Amino acid sequence: MPVRSAGILLYRRRTDAVLEVWIAHMGGPFWAHKDERAWSLPKGEYAVGEDPLAAALREFQEEMGTPAPAAGYTHLGDFRQPSGKVITVFAAEAAFDPEAIRSNTFPLEWPKGSGRIQDFPEIDDARWFPEQDARLKLVKGQVPILDALVADGRS
Repeated sequence: MPVRSAGILLYRRRTDAVLEVWIAHMGGPFWAHKDERAWSLPKGEYAVGEDPLAAALREFQEEMGTPAPAAGYTHLGDFRQPSGKVITVFAAEAAFDPEAIRSNTFPLEWPKGSGRIQDFPEIDDARWFPEQDARLKLVKGQVPILDALVADGRS
């Protein structure tokens, strides 16, 4: 059975009708100096039998440091990644403007081979991007999620 993750895709329309999506820059030294293909939906793994929407909302809060906005979340689809992982995505149109991003952290030996374990944020930045810009920023395997959002008539 593939590893499963659940994520939240928030979207909004600017006054000029441009569709924007909320995405997050992955933290840690591997992603530190990367921008293109270094962003992701807020998401995380969940256990067999766990409600995917509940998991997506939990992971959003862990990665953003604030709860996901109250909104009408709908299942956008299940998206297989190049790694084989499947992301179950829930989308909602919502206003979201947190004061700060306070992500949970993960331990990593850094520099590699040093024996020093450091904590790094899972997410080091998150913000709204026009959908066309997000297509260049998201890791390649998540771009079909934007295709589904647009095809679903939300653009």
